[in-house]
Amino acid sequence: MSETSDERTERYMVLMNHEGQQSLWLSHKPVPAKWTVVKEEGSREECLEYVKRTWVDMRPLSLRKSMGE
Repeated sequence: MSETSDERTERYMVLMNHEGQQSLWLSHKPVPAKWTVVKEEGSREECLEYVKRTWVDMRPLSLRKSMGE
C-alpha cells in the first residue's frame, strides 16, 4: 500500500483503549470516548514506529488477565 501525499503531510497521534489496543488517529480530530492519547502528535511514520515498539502483545488486556499474565 503506498502513501498518498495527504498521508505524508497529515499529523497523527496514537490512541489506546481500555483493552490496550492502539490506533492511529488524525490529530485534528477529537479523541473518541474511552480512548486515551498515548503518543502526542507526530508524522504517520513516527506514530507507526511507536505502535510497533510498544504494542508487542496484540491480545486484548482482558484476555491477557484471564490467562494470568
